Amino acid sequence: MAKYFISLGIFFSTNTDNLFGQSLQPIQLDRPDQTECPFITPTKHIQIENGFTYENIDRESKSLNYPSTLWKYGVNEKFELRLITELVTERNAADTKTGLLPITIGFKTQLLEEKGILPKTSFIGHITTSNIGSKQFQTKHIAPSFRFTMQHSLASKISLAYNLGVEWNGENAEQTYIYTLATGFTLTEKLGCYAEVYGFIPTMNKTDNRFDTGFTYLVNNDFMLDLSGGIGLSENSPKNYFSFGLSYRFKAIN
Repeated sequence: MAKYFISLGIFFSTNTDNLFGQSLQPIQLDRPDQTECPFITPTKHIQIENGFTYENIDRESKSLNYPSTLWKYGVNEKFELRLITELVTERNAADTKTGLLPITIGFKTQLLEEKGILPKTSFIGHITTSNIGSKQFQTKHIAPSFRFTMQHSLASKISLAYNLGVEWNGENAEQTYIYTLATGFTLTEKLGCYAEVYGFIPTMNKTDNRFDTGFTYLVNNDFMLDLSGGIGLSENSPKNYFSFGLSYRFKAIN
């Protein structure tokens, strides 16, 4: 599976500029940070964002995503459709489970352009299915989630982005509030980096705060690589994670 996505990435890194030219702005991703971006996938383009992640939850529990994939289609300049698929292995002291997590479907729509103190703003809505996935990962109910994603340009090479939202887990009615805050830096024409704090605030349990940082490398306008890692800041947070990603876009066939 990993070889398949890497082969696709190599193909797009060497061919997309020739196929579709340089008319579009460089690809904008919703990864590797946890802060979703407000940018919309270009009209009639498909964008595929793949992440391979290893997470140490605690001394006995580990998880591996290989990959987690966000599939996006630009309907018009203000609206995109989204699909999330995640192939995972979860290990703990008792057993090991491997399979496909319930599939998530959704959309992103642009609300505001950046103007003065007003940030560029979009709204993302998702529904995670309860039973479209491997049996061992199915949930009792469908699980909705939504967030507002906002971004300011602080300077020509510095941006500030943040998200506020709510999600449900599909097992009970308890909602969890989400916050993210990320600062991005353009180091060169192709290399960027970020630092971020983010967290989850359940209504009935302790807050889970985390920190992560990483780098992105723009191979060409339609293909980007990323490398990131993070740590837990709260007692109940996962210990750490490491992630590698490759993302690309192409024009859909009419």
